[in-house]
Amino acid sequence: MLDVSGMNKRSNNGHGNKNGVEYRDVHGEVTRRFMKHDQRYTSQRRLIVTVLSASDRPLMIQQMLKRSSNTKKVLAQSSLYRNLVVLEDVGVVQRIFSTDDVARYELNDDILGHHHHLVCSKCGDIRDVRIPESLESSLDSTLAKIAKRSGFKLEQHRLDLIGRCGKCV
Repeated sequence: MLDVSGMNKRSNNGHGNKNGVEYRDVHGEVTRRFMKHDQRYTSQRRLIVTVLSASDRPLMIQQMLKRSSNTKKVLAQSSLYRNLVVLEDVGVVQRIFSTDDVARYELNDDILGHHHHLVCSKCGDIRDVRIPESLESSLDSTLAKIAKRSGFKLEQHRLDLIGRCGKCV
């Protein structure tokens, strides 16, 4: 992740720093969400969460399959699709679309921290990026005002910066 604020999104132990606060244990938080929805947090689902939490960007299906092949337990493609639907339903994973209309998946912001995306308009690559807290706060305030004027209750925002990555410039 490009980190313009000096904060890391992900670390090897599943903890990180979000606005100066330690993240909860990723698997612990995911387990709580599954329990809340009366679903099981199976070993396949745990592997998907592990693969996504270790990535510095949203991943396509093929990327998840490839990264899981480096582990003792390999994901089957059909199982991956089914489990991603469940992970989305319980609020663990979100689907991101790029300029190439290919779905990519990442853990929800509230699990690993709010961030934005740099999206390449040529190859479709997506990179995670954080902005400084002061700018994020100003952005939140401005967007809330715009929403309020429109009679809209803002819950969250996503910001995608679209341009060309270093390989496509």
